[in-house]
Amino acid sequence: MRAAVIIPVYNHRQRVAEVIRQALALGLPVFVVDDGSTDGTAAVLATLAGITVLHHPLNQGKGAALLTGFAAAAPGCDWALTIDADGQHRPADGTALLAVVRRGDRVIVVGCRQGMSGEHVPWTSRFGRLFSNFWVRAAGGPKLADSQSGLRLYPLPETLELGVRARRYQFEVEVLVRARRRGIATVEVPVSVVYQPKGERVSHFRPWVDFGRNSATFSRLIWSRLFSTDRRR
Repeated sequence: MRAAVIIPVYNHRQRVAEVIRQALALGLPVFVVDDGSTDGTAAVLATLAGITVLHHPLNQGKGAALLTGFAAAAPGCDWALTIDADGQHRPADGTALLAVVRRGDRVIVVGCRQGMSGEHVPWTSRFGRLFSNFWVRAAGGPKLADSQSGLRLYPLPETLELGVRARRYQFEVEVLVRARRRGIATVEVPVSVVYQPKGERVSHFRPWVDFGRNSATFSRLIWSRLFSTDRRR
């Protein structure tokens, strides 16, 4: 199967090199999208061999970074394995996602993070997952245990044709809803998760701003589910 790893990066200078090192061990092409980092991430990426680095001059959001990576990988690949740059995912777990589609299924595979009640898991992550799971389903998306996991495997041509409008964190929930409306199933597989202690963790999730954006995205999707022809019947 033709697959590539896509790693969106925004100000993860301390963790990104190790994430990339582990991702390269998968033996797949690795595309890293620097989404306007200002903390020296670009300098770190410049020292790493064996990867393709793409740059956004200004921060555009995680969804925009993923789409840039998808577009770059699409000419030579059918699948995109996405891995967050903050170190919470173990890139080796990507093999479990890849194994799901080796039989030919064109599905989205989501790594369902285990151990989300651990000592260092922030409340925003626990609450955000429950919030997102409920509203993804309400908007007509699949019933999932972890709709916010960034460790995913996407079928590239189909994903690029979904017309997802969100360009920040909300991309990852909107794509699930739009995929189900087009008859693309989502499959979950269990994966591990690593959360660093609070003082060592770098997160760009802003609870009130991003919950507000999530609410706006879900409102738009629910409205379109009720009144648009672009929905499953």
